[in-house]
Amino acid sequence: MTRRQPAFRVRKLRRLSRRPALAPAPPGTVSLAMGEPDFPTPPTVIRAAVDALREGRTHYADQKGLPELRTALAAGLPDRPGRTWSADDVLVTHGATAGLAAIVFAMVGTGDRVVIPGPAYSLYADLVTLAGGTVDFVPLAPDLHWDLDALAEALPGATMMIFSNPSNPTGIVHRRSELEALGKLLDGSDALVVSDEAYHRLVHPGNELTSALEVESLRDRTVYVQTFSKTYAMTGWRVGYLAGPRAAVDAAAHIHRTCNGSLNTAVQYAALAALDLPDSAVEAMAEKYRQRREMVIALLSDVPGLHLTAPEGAFYAFLRYDIGLPSETVAGELADRGVIVRAGAEYGPSGEGHLRISFAASEDALRLGLARLVRYFDEARP
Repeated sequence: MTRRQPAFRVRKLRRLSRRPALAPAPPGTVSLAMGEPDFPTPPTVIRAAVDALREGRTHYADQKGLPELRTALAAGLPDRPGRTWSADDVLVTHGATAGLAAIVFAMVGTGDRVVIPGPAYSLYADLVTLAGGTVDFVPLAPDLHWDLDALAEALPGATMMIFSNPSNPTGIVHRRSELEALGKLLDGSDALVVSDEAYHRLVHPGNELTSALEVESLRDRTVYVQTFSKTYAMTGWRVGYLAGPRAAVDAAAHIHRTCNGSLNTAVQYAALAALDLPDSAVEAMAEKYRQRREMVIALLSDVPGLHLTAPEGAFYAFLRYDIGLPSETVAGELADRGVIVRAGAEYGPSGEGHLRISFAASEDALRLGLARLVRYFDEARP
């Protein structure tokens, strides 16, 4: 019998995607590759899930999410003058990953062009490829903020623009002025904006986050993507959500229920408990990331051949290097020396010549991993 080939879009994805299949770090190796908090999930969140299971809350939930969870999430969204957010504006998803997939598959068709300012989280381009769209990477300015002139050229005729704020992989926090400028560039178009704000609670001193939902010119065209993973150290729980224009959220809900079905019921009760955590519980984790950020800046800022733009948010540092090797080669050689990082090429064409490191790792691991990285570049330079 003839072996059937995978579908064309899978073959195309395999050809274009640069996302690695990650595995646990080998013994003796330090991983600075994972965007995963190293903190445990707060105990009250775990207890809420256990209590839900013991109380028999083990059946299917509403496919858009528990009404009480969606109501609570709607209440936490930025105010909309003249209109109140409701549970019907929110879709609870299997992590932000499924939320992003749902909105892309719902709103992007064959040949539709999607603008992605890059370097950008590599999932975005992979989803557009699977949906049959085309990716238009728009390089960032030298300071890693948006190049508004380049966006002005790229946006006409685009179906969608996707970005993260704070940014993965660059650690940049896009300013209100940038978002307002984007709104002006999109005036008169039907383009949808997908704003992935997964790191919204991880903003470093001297920077201020403005949600796209707070910007009048973007509010009615923005699908807001959020997750419990980063804020509450709940990566393995897989809880995300979307909010935005009702037609777009409803379309995404249709995709999500088709591909995923409803989210684990007990986990949704855990998410409700997370929303009730005192702010001090979240702030304690954020403060640790700020301390690690300072360590990264101190250890890497004066290394010959390495160029660091100080992270403004999230827990990533995006390093430019000048040793003339492809980033995948550099990442491979660093892995051989006991430290795993992400190759900049994973994040789009303009990511080449860069590495991404995560400081969502313990201080000891971070210090050891950075020492190995610095030693590598010392040896690699002429």
